[in-house]
Amino acid sequence: MTGRFTAWLVLAIALLAGGSVIAGAGEVRTANDPTASLPAAAESTKVAALERQLPSGQTNPALVVYSRGSGALSDADVEKIEADAQAFRAAGPPVFSPQRDAALVAVPLPADAPAQQLIDAVAGLRSTAQAGLPEGLTAQVTGGAGFAADIADSFTGANTNLLIVTVVVVALLLLVTYRSPILWLVPLAVVGVADRVGSGLVALLSRHTDLTIGDSTVGIVTVLVFGAGTDYALLLISRYREELHQHEDRREAMRRALRGAGPAVAASAVTVVLSLLTLLLASLGDTVALGVTAALGIGVAALFALIALPAALVVCGRGLFWPFIPRVGEGGAEQERGIWARVGRGVARRPGLVTVVSLVVLGVLSTGLVGTRLGLSQTEQFRVQAESVDGLETLSRSFPAGAADPAVVVTAPARAQQVLAAVTATPGVAQARIAEETPETTRIDAVLTAAPDTADSYETIRALRDKVGDDALVGGSVAIALDSRDAARRDLRVIVPVILLVVLLVLGLLLRAVTAAVLLIVTVIASFTAALGAGSWLFREVLGYPGLDNQVPLYAFLFLVALGVDYNIFLVTRAREEAAIRGTRAGMIHALAATGAVITSAGILLAAVFAVLGVLPIITLTQIGVIVGLGVLLDTLLVRTVLVPALATLLGDRFWWPANPAANRAAD
Repeated sequence: MTGRFTAWLVLAIALLAGGSVIAGAGEVRTANDPTASLPAAAESTKVAALERQLPSGQTNPALVVYSRGSGALSDADVEKIEADAQAFRAAGPPVFSPQRDAALVAVPLPADAPAQQLIDAVAGLRSTAQAGLPEGLTAQVTGGAGFAADIADSFTGANTNLLIVTVVVVALLLLVTYRSPILWLVPLAVVGVADRVGSGLVALLSRHTDLTIGDSTVGIVTVLVFGAGTDYALLLISRYREELHQHEDRREAMRRALRGAGPAVAASAVTVVLSLLTLLLASLGDTVALGVTAALGIGVAALFALIALPAALVVCGRGLFWPFIPRVGEGGAEQERGIWARVGRGVARRPGLVTVVSLVVLGVLSTGLVGTRLGLSQTEQFRVQAESVDGLETLSRSFPAGAADPAVVVTAPARAQQVLAAVTATPGVAQARIAEETPETTRIDAVLTAAPDTADSYETIRALRDKVGDDALVGGSVAIALDSRDAARRDLRVIVPVILLVVLLVLGLLLRAVTAAVLLIVTVIASFTAALGAGSWLFREVLGYPGLDNQVPLYAFLFLVALGVDYNIFLVTRAREEAAIRGTRAGMIHALAATGAVITSAGILLAAVFAVLGVLPIITLTQIGVIVGLGVLLDTLLVRTVLVPALATLLGDRFWWPANPAANRAAD
């Protein structure tokens, strides 16, 4: 990677291999079946499979709601509504509200239609409904298909916008970090190619495996690759600059930089990859897919950072750092007088007080979790206005709120009347009817009184399942949302301990120090809890969000523990190296002085990259971005800067137990 000719060869091979993947990848295929992510044993999944055997198939209805707001519909309104119902090839005649101030037309659409086909179908319904409306009459498309189309449409071009904003943010931060008009171009180009290769591999997986890849997967992988890849580049370049102050030969400086920073980068990447692969234990298919694709992206980012980047830096030479070109004999004294050396000495003087104050700050932030609600309804998914949300509100004023997404009950024809009676008698059911029947299967549609995806609607689904017992299965959109929420909570309980165990084992093997590994895990958990609390308070009290999405705690925990521990790895591996020479206290001060600037830059950059998720209009991704960004800043500026050095100073050489740096110093 550092030879005069082999460095060029490495770059050529990296570009050829990456270009081949990018050229042959094609587009990402996303899963659109509402039950695709659910386990096969989920009751709503079984209902969807039985629906597909019916003549109408598994449908996702679009509901066209007509309303005057106040007053009864006119004859002209009724004529328009009936004409539209015929044009839509609706499932039946229009349904008028008891006050005849609104009407509902149900249009069945295939549940597994590709995203663009669904977007086009709903757009066509909206265009037809809006054409020739009598004055004062409104028409809105909502229902399961309306919401699905609005969500899918919100991602149209979103990944491209996300990539552009991410590149701009990373470029600006690299420019500020390096204060060089040239240097920032190299890591940005290397990480950019790594991102395109990672996205290409995701596209290949989407077409050649049965992974349930969602609309947001590519965007999240892009954020991870840019965030982690740029962090790896910052660490390597920082160590390379440090070695250039010691060695005239830039190739020798790079070899030493790789020996010094390479193991930390590799250990960090392995930690993140293994943590992401714990998502293979998830019961939700889209969570499994995110784990596989994100692990692949991080692996690509690490390979490019450890192979292509060193070759590119060596090829470009020392002048790449202009106007602050590192010269032999410079830099060491400045580092020891820098702000991070002063911070390290300040922490070492009063480690007990620093520890207490840090824990109090983290504890106060964690109290933001009090009163946090987990789970968002359909109408709470968007940060921007959506017609499907407005249509549901219009529908709820004249019809039962659950008319937008009836529950689906499937039973045998011989038990149909018995099950229908049980469904009708269930509290929370406004009305029920037999919607379709074959010699093998009867489908009953049950309209709920509660709005979809609310606590009351979930209670009604549970009550329905209890009422019908083994005689029938209960599915539909609300049941799918309930089963997804239950699966997400199960995944949180199962995967979090496994992530902690994986990270603990990696830290233990890397540091060969049980005490240090356990303390680092505890500090990362503390910063996650504080970030989750601070983010929850911000969403609830400032932004007015009603709660956290079901998958936010697991994803935020995964990204914060896996990525947050990186900075502790970067710091503590350097501290361990220095402790064998200077002692634990002085070694930690020197490690903080040496790595403080680069780790802080890396943390701010990673937080900013995750904050870019806020450009997407879905609240779930905004919440993940904000919470992870807050957690990374806490981990970078508080936990890694003062808390970990304070704990190491308090414990002295016991911090490295069972290793004994004092023995190494005595041997030397």
